[in-house]
Amino acid sequence: MNIQGQVAEGFEPVRDAFVRNFEVLGDRGAAVAVYRDGRRVVDLWAGPRDVDGGGDSPPWAADTAQVVRSATKGVAAVVPLLLHQRGLLDLDAPVAEYWPEFKTGGKERALVRDLLAHRAGVPALDVPLTLAEAVDGLSGARAVAGQQAFWEPGTAHGYHAQTFSWLLSELVLRVTGASLGQWLAQEVTGPRGLDFWIGLPQAVADAGRVGRVGPVEAPEPAAGLRTRPRRNVSEAWADPESLTRRAFAAISPLADENDPEFRAAELPASAGIGTARGLAGLYAALLGDTEDGARLFTAETAALAGTELSAGPDRVLVVHTRFGPGYMLHSPASPLLSPASFGHPGRGGSLAFADPEAGVGFGYVTNAHAKSVTADPRAQSLVRALRTCL
Repeated sequence: MNIQGQVAEGFEPVRDAFVRNFEVLGDRGAAVAVYRDGRRVVDLWAGPRDVDGGGDSPPWAADTAQVVRSATKGVAAVVPLLLHQRGLLDLDAPVAEYWPEFKTGGKERALVRDLLAHRAGVPALDVPLTLAEAVDGLSGARAVAGQQAFWEPGTAHGYHAQTFSWLLSELVLRVTGASLGQWLAQEVTGPRGLDFWIGLPQAVADAGRVGRVGPVEAPEPAAGLRTRPRRNVSEAWADPESLTRRAFAAISPLADENDPEFRAAELPASAGIGTARGLAGLYAALLGDTEDGARLFTAETAALAGTELSAGPDRVLVVHTRFGPGYMLHSPASPLLSPASFGHPGRGGSLAFADPEAGVGFGYVTNAHAKSVTADPRAQSLVRALRTCL
């Protein structure tokens, strides 16, 4: 495998782990980037741009971007927290204060912080949306506003895998008058030259920078390693009527993630497209000044991002999870660098996070989507290697 890029002295173990991902863990095309105290210390990429391209695919380049699925959620969460930081959004206010139509179906007392921490009670829809409905800017918001809550908001949590898109998008639209993707590009990523988009611009699509993603089978594990998920988890995924299956199927049939319509869609739960550099640079900017510009979060907002709002049995993922306001927090189900970390994995592999104690911004993207949900072996291998460098 021809590994491109560079690592700073002392971070060679991350490169070794990246190589092993290809040699042992079945990666196809991928990139990893790490910032430490505002300086990029890891910047590596390898493999083909397209998961299904083989020798016909262009090689992964320094600016190759990919769909990162739910790692999008952590980027999207920057927007409401910046609005809160600027005094435009009160996390303790009822959602209906900004979005009156949401005040139905047992959701009258849902707070903004409940929405951000997967406690709003609407992780699924009684009637799933088509892709056309999901991206039209109207149907998604109407559906979640009219949906009867599955539990009293604020009393439990369950991962809002797809509905997070319309919940967060509509809230931001009501507060700012702009779409979340537009506001992110204008206020955050654009001024810093960070390659991450929620709603892929046509110019980027035309430039051929975005690779094709697809499912892959993980290599056979070493003898003696436990490979089967716990019975209650596997049963939840197998049952089409379970909240688990329904949450992930809020858009049905499943969208083709290589479809231009999907890539152009503003779906903050699942359709973000970016580079490892863009993800790592964004998370680094939440903590302090970087090579790409001034810090985004005040110290108080950075602390808020890592504050636990939900913890315990997750009614959708059926394991114990922890969430802050928009961010997944370090836990056995989703290990990050340390208990101080906040960020978000993407189902199938991608991962991005910040660690305030270590001064780290981390981003890993891949075009090879495995069956992992919150703890992909390739991403975890890189995190473990990074931990030894600090």
